[in-house]
Amino acid sequence: MNLTLTNARVVTADETFLGTVNVVGGCIADVSRGCTALPSAQDLEGDFLLPGLVELHTDNMEKHMSPRPGVEWPLLSATLIHDAQIAAAGITTVFDSIRVGDIDALGKSARKVGGAVAAIRQALDGQLTRADHLLHLRCEIGADSLLEEMEPIIDEPLLRLMSIMDHTPGQRQWTDIEKFRLYYQKREPWSDERLAQVVAELQLLQERNSASNRVAIVDHARQRGIALASHDDTTAGHVHEALAEGVTISEFPTTLEAARAAREHGIGIMMGAPNIVRGGSHSGNIAAGELARHDLLDALSSDYVPASLLFAAFRLHEQEGWSLPEAVATVSRNPARMAGLDDRGEIAIGLRADFVRVRESGHIPHPMMVWLNGRRTS
Repeated sequence: MNLTLTNARVVTADETFLGTVNVVGGCIADVSRGCTALPSAQDLEGDFLLPGLVELHTDNMEKHMSPRPGVEWPLLSATLIHDAQIAAAGITTVFDSIRVGDIDALGKSARKVGGAVAAIRQALDGQLTRADHLLHLRCEIGADSLLEEMEPIIDEPLLRLMSIMDHTPGQRQWTDIEKFRLYYQKREPWSDERLAQVVAELQLLQERNSASNRVAIVDHARQRGIALASHDDTTAGHVHEALAEGVTISEFPTTLEAARAAREHGIGIMMGAPNIVRGGSHSGNIAAGELARHDLLDALSSDYVPASLLFAAFRLHEQEGWSLPEAVATVSRNPARMAGLDDRGEIAIGLRADFVRVRESGHIPHPMMVWLNGRRTS
């Protein structure tokens, strides 16, 4: 498929300029300054042309799989609704994050992972999707059921990323159990006695399972060449442990200490885009903006709001003083490279023609058009 986009503010890895991009066979064939008068060229009217966004960790699909407590939605339908939202947000490559191992403090049952993966595969095989989908397993190491849930899909070709998670009260994100109490008592009318019982049960699970489950996850990732992330690093010790295991991504470090340790050891640092948009963490941990000001931020994840990814990149540019190419790299090139994808993530000759046309209004960027492999999808 051939495509020419002109009169666009092209954002490359190094600069932004008014220019033209030519696509041949789904790949970028030429990037040049200035406009063309070719009748077949599409005039972008001075809007930004960014590389398609790359999302490594979104819980958005799980939200559609279970839109309310106790409600399970048909999986293919949920997958396609999720896909449409992802594409509309300018995301062209998405790692659908699916939890394995159920220790939810509210007692929710985890969706059978095999069914969710089958729905993603069905959507892709049927050419029903607007984005490129890969799989990210979020592995809760305290869970009794973790390895059993992983077993049916550990050799799935879509699986390209695994993260080691520990949401036990008293650990990592919930080092301060008071924050855990405040978070859950806002959601459930629990007495202090009931909360203490939940904390004790989750801590017992962690004590029983975490060490052996962690070893198993690391072994699976090493044997299959799957990228490995560590979730909610809080101390330098957490980072050192992750480094020894071959972790290359620190997801959502909760402290400046952990982020500095990750940078020191060459581990990529990913924070939540909603954290940037909202101006802080919803659970009381370090603000992503503070890490940006310390140059301790490599990539952003939309986490639970797909539209936040593009919004946060422009916030980095306008509020934190990052150049637009540097800010855009946090949602395109950097996450792509962190996941081992070197064929996308920037506007450069030879790479995939994944683009998003962006118009800014009232300091809010709006995705206007999206192309995947040179084909208009949104």
